[in-house]
Amino acid sequence: MRHRLLLGDEAIAQAAIDAGIGGAFSYPGTPATEIFEYIHAHQAEAVRSGADDTVAAISAQWSANEKVAYEAALGMSYAGRRALVSMKHVGLNVAADPFINSALTGINAGLVLVVADDPGMHSSQNEQDSRFYADFAQVPLFEPSNQQQAYDFVLRAFDYSEALRLPVVVRVVTRLSHSRANVAVKTGAELPLIQQIERPTACSWTLVPAIARARFKVLVETQARLQKDAADSPLNHLRLAGKRGVITCGLAQNYLLEANDGPGDLSLLHIGHYPVPAELVRQLVDHCDDVLVAEDGYPLVERKLVGLLGVPGKRIRGRLTGDLPATGELTPDLMAQAIGLPPRPYEQAEELANRPPQLCRGCPHIDSFSAIVEATQGLNPILFSDIGCYTLGVAPPYRAVHACVDMGASISMAHGAARAGTWPVLCTIGDSTFAHSGMTPLISAVRDNADMTVLILDNATTAMTGAQDSLTTGKSLLSVLTGLGVAAEHLHIIEPLHSRHEDNVALIKQAVEHRGLSVIVASRPCVQMKVKPTRLEMGHAAQA
Repeated sequence: MRHRLLLGDEAIAQAAIDAGIGGAFSYPGTPATEIFEYIHAHQAEAVRSGADDTVAAISAQWSANEKVAYEAALGMSYAGRRALVSMKHVGLNVAADPFINSALTGINAGLVLVVADDPGMHSSQNEQDSRFYADFAQVPLFEPSNQQQAYDFVLRAFDYSEALRLPVVVRVVTRLSHSRANVAVKTGAELPLIQQIERPTACSWTLVPAIARARFKVLVETQARLQKDAADSPLNHLRLAGKRGVITCGLAQNYLLEANDGPGDLSLLHIGHYPVPAELVRQLVDHCDDVLVAEDGYPLVERKLVGLLGVPGKRIRGRLTGDLPATGELTPDLMAQAIGLPPRPYEQAEELANRPPQLCRGCPHIDSFSAIVEATQGLNPILFSDIGCYTLGVAPPYRAVHACVDMGASISMAHGAARAGTWPVLCTIGDSTFAHSGMTPLISAVRDNADMTVLILDNATTAMTGAQDSLTTGKSLLSVLTGLGVAAEHLHIIEPLHSRHEDNVALIKQAVEHRGLSVIVASRPCVQMKVKPTRLEMGHAAQA
């Protein structure tokens, strides 16, 4: 084995490569983006150098959204090749339909879904806990607590997925995804020899009711095995000592060990393999009088443990009781306080001025929002927006975002407001977000000739997550808009530049005054593209 300094995301990606995947599928979203980027970079390097045909053969392309990514990975699994699909936690909302149903159809070659949750909402609109999705779908979930486990658990997940013929979820969080550690990775003869798995001839993955009912019965009957596997899993550890117990899940184990400088006289149960191992939990609770449940996320285990009525004669503590905060990330200090230790001493940093995120200097969105604000001055507009850099239009000096909920929602919300009789209604959405989930609501707005103005801020990239490829930009975006039925006379293009401000304001005013659907494409590359070469440019450089 060799050791490499890897991010948690990179350890996951390296494990997928070493597991012999046929493809990686994703849509960029922090904190999961680097998983796919690592695989894509290594695949491109293998193609360029010709050093590793196995890695060069990996199919690695960004998908239009997370639902598309999951369905493509599922199709590859059915065809007999291992597949990795990665996304952030809110992306699983988008992919929930195929994910939940794939538990019924089952899989063929190993299918691993890696979901990066974001406790504390560092770069997300909520801090939902993906363990609930795995519990809801009734499939196994692995939760590593460090980078080495991230690598090892993914390798194990592919084997387990094929043994069960079920998808397996691996859940990580921001602190693990974006921190580095030395990871021992397998080499040469240590790696498995993965061959394409033949498709079963007597198997159907078609969820018509008669088949779905039978498949659901199989899934329910499989739960007993999943419970036994979790109870016997080396990823779960039980240590009985004193009468005070702690259940740690995933990264919470690290916080406890740092706070307490080792386990001491605490009885410990660490959970890294789900479903929740009921037998191990029972042994800990029977042994202890006081049990703290530490989860870096929602109180999934705590809720299952206390149920509606609690455990007679036992004190169960955690996020539900207020012994740990109900929201946000865990920390060593919070853990220390919960187990009755004083917080660790540290030097108080000097008070620093708050520096909220802001649009980059030279960002085309600055000129777009400036034109929107001036064009609608005095009209009391409703301004909807979407997920991307341009969400920062909510801040001064623009105040040009009144609502932003989820990917693609700007057009849908604007349509709803227009149908309520409100005027004027405008919405802003990025080119990549439009490809992700903006096209379907625009179809409805076109059919209804909704009295609204849609501004697509085309900066030629997925800028917020690191300038990944955009699937609808430039001429292809205009072709899509025409194909969706946007009338040519109400489809406009502007170049968001300060020198063209007056012309842009006049055109936006004209679009707003039209009592029907207008679409404006504000086309100018992201300023960061000036310093970061595109993948096409990097490809040309490699060929040269």
